[in-house]
Amino acid sequence: MNNFTNADQNKIRNIPKDWDTAKLGERGFFEVIMGQSPPSSTYNKENQGLPFLQGKMEFGEIFPSPLLYCSKPIKIADKNDVLISVRAPVGDVNISPLKLCIGRGLASIKCNPQNISYLFLFYFMKYKGKTFENISSGSTFKAIRRNELDNFEILLPSPNEQKKIAEILSTVDQAIEKVGEAIEKTQRLKKGLMQELLAKGIGHKEYKETPIGTMPKEWVIKKIKDIGNVITGKTPPTSHASYWQGKISFITPADIKEAKYVYKTERNITPEGAKQAGHVLPKNAVLVVCIGSTIGKIALTYKESVTNQQINAIVCEDETNPHYIYYALLHRNQVFKSFSGVAAVPIIKKSLFQEIYLPVPDSAMEQQEIADILSSIDSRVESLNNRKIKLEKIKKGLMEDLLTGKKRVSLEA
Repeated sequence: MNNFTNADQNKIRNIPKDWDTAKLGERGFFEVIMGQSPPSSTYNKENQGLPFLQGKMEFGEIFPSPLLYCSKPIKIADKNDVLISVRAPVGDVNISPLKLCIGRGLASIKCNPQNISYLFLFYFMKYKGKTFENISSGSTFKAIRRNELDNFEILLPSPNEQKKIAEILSTVDQAIEKVGEAIEKTQRLKKGLMQELLAKGIGHKEYKETPIGTMPKEWVIKKIKDIGNVITGKTPPTSHASYWQGKISFITPADIKEAKYVYKTERNITPEGAKQAGHVLPKNAVLVVCIGSTIGKIALTYKESVTNQQINAIVCEDETNPHYIYYALLHRNQVFKSFSGVAAVPIIKKSLFQEIYLPVPDSAMEQQEIADILSSIDSRVESLNNRKIKLEKIKKGLMEDLLTGKKRVSLEA
């Protein structure tokens, strides 16, 4: 361990004068164990041996969830060891929740509990994640070797300060986890309500079987082309600067996230660019990605927008509620993948897209009621997602401040 007794030297390194440093290869503070994969014949799902991790595939936010066991483990990580992925992608870290067998995609780092907090090490290595990419070697397949791990330097405040920093970051992580659980619970509720409302409606007693499933007797089956005007997007020439950097949203599949609306786009176009695209969509146009790996993604326009050619938009007729159509399409999302074929680039041609059937209540009021119920759930999810994003920003700021010594924690009881 290096003791920086010279205050000027610490100042040059921009770390607190009472902090130390240690490399992961320093015995007495850390022990690095590189993983080794046992024969595949020893893998099982019958709980024989130890839980097995080949790489970071089963990593979570903090703890992994092993899916396999190994009956003859070779390299073992103990409970509270810090796990790091050492083969592409490199640098992800987790904490071993119990004794594990680790394959060659991982390394484990044991901490001497007398002077190193494993939680502090976890957060420090998570904060330094990008650094591991820089020190990894290999032109096509990145990997971290033993000597590169051994020489990785850790900033170390006193054990008490380590513990306090880890407690603060752990508290934020717990808050993020609770919000994440609330999001998952709300999404499950939404899925159940969609199945109920889009098959049984509201207040119906008689039902009928149709080619697309059970629905209330009063409902009708409509093709997308009978619901509204279907518009395929177009990209204005990117070589014309006058078409770009405007205020009209230009929506691509990458702009369609988990939210119901597309609030923000990576690029915007000018009115002149919109003319080149051919159509400007109104607010509440229903968007469906019909080309590419994200086929079936669905959203609504939040304001006047233009889309690229990978997206078909439905501008609903007056008697059809676009919010209801959004949920009906979302409920039948798997249809798009089954219609897209097995081509290298999945595609649903406009002619086929227009022929897709949807169940539609004959009453505009019922459409609105169903949409309102599901929209309230979406609003809840959006609020929770925003809360999670804020907490993650807080955590990022705290890591930047506390793990570098820019801000110090109070050690008073």
